[in-house]
Order: sequence, then C-alpha cells, then structure tokens
Amino acid sequence: MNIITGKPQHAEAERADGAGGGTLSRRGVLGGLAALPVVLYSVGSATPALAATATRPGSVPTATGDLVRGEERRYNAPLLAPGTRLLLPAGGKAVPVLDYYHRPHLGPAASAWPHLRAADGTTVDASVIPDRGAPTRIAIVSGFAEGWYELTHANGRADRVMWDAGKLPYLFVYGEFGGTDEEPFRDRFFTFALQPMSRNPYTGSTTIL
Repeated sequence: MNIITGKPQHAEAERADGAGGGTLSRRGVLGGLAALPVVLYSVGSATPALAATATRPGSVPTATGDLVRGEERRYNAPLLAPGTRLLLPAGGKAVPVLDYYHRPHLGPAASAWPHLRAADGTTVDASVIPDRGAPTRIAIVSGFAEGWYELTHANGRADRVMWDAGKLPYLFVYGEFGGTDEEPFRDRFFTFALQPMSRNPYTGSTTIL
C-alpha cells in the first residue's frame, strides 16, 4: 500500500493493522479512537509520480480466514475538520452499515457514491466531513476500478492512499462526528477511518457482538 502526503509535516493520521477475526469487529475501529498517532509505512510528497513511493516490507495485508484487510488510516481532530473532503474513483457504490453499535447489518440498497444514508435515515453527501454533532456515517464502498482515496484537508494538506483494487475491492468507511449520545461516546469523538478489504464482511442479517 502506498501513502502520499502533501505537506511534509508530522503525520497526524493514525494507522492500525487490520489483523483480526474473519468478520469486522467494532473493536477494530473503536479500540483505537483515542490512540496517539504512529509512524506511517511510507510518506512522500504529493506529486504526479505516485508510484515512486515504495511500500515497506510488512505492509502487505494479512489474511484471516477468507477476509483480507488492508491498512487502516484514521483521522482525528484537529487535522480532521468540517469541510474536509474525501475523493474516490468514479463508479463507486455505497451500502450503509445500519445500527452499527448494536446489531450492525447492511442497508437494503446501495447508492451511487457519494450519496449515503446516515444513521438518522437522512441521505447525505458522504464525501464532505460534516459539522460536529452530525449523525454517524458507516458504509462499505465498492465498484471502483482503481484502489485509491484522497483526503483534502482545510489546511491544504492532501493525503492519498493507494492499493491493489483487484485484491482489495471494498472500502470500509467509518465516520463518527460526535452525534452519538450514548456510552462510551457521549458526543466526544470526531473521527474518520478508512480501510480496504477483500470482501464485504457484512450481510443483510449480520450481527456482530
């Protein structure tokens, strides 16, 4: 996996390896929300020569059963701010993951990215990070021919992450923006996480305890 960062500065995005069970556990995302930033696999300048950024040994996704997870990138405030934009390749389809904190399961229908059903049932533009207090947005995005995403921050920094979409054709998108009024959240978290995957770990009837 290649990671390209615009402004050469301290990396404020967090990484957590995706090794774990055969299904996507809430703990995989929630367990590190308050963690300190860690060193990225590879950071370079955001130039057209994207392929020039090498991937270090050890950054190859780890297989667990039939689910392979790529590297997770997590963005927190203050770097993550309202108005931050997520750009994905054309052609993506997003299926919301509903009732994520209790009985997570896929929504009944997919929509063309960036349209997405949020936790409160409204349809939102999921490519734009909302104001604090907005409802949670969680989805599986697929259908893109190329594996990359780019996050453009209000300060001008742009982070681009690339991977082999032939091996990891799904992208888990998780956004918690302080609108969840229950423990352990209580409106405290403002975070955004992205992780490529080999398959959709959810079905319409999936329950993860």
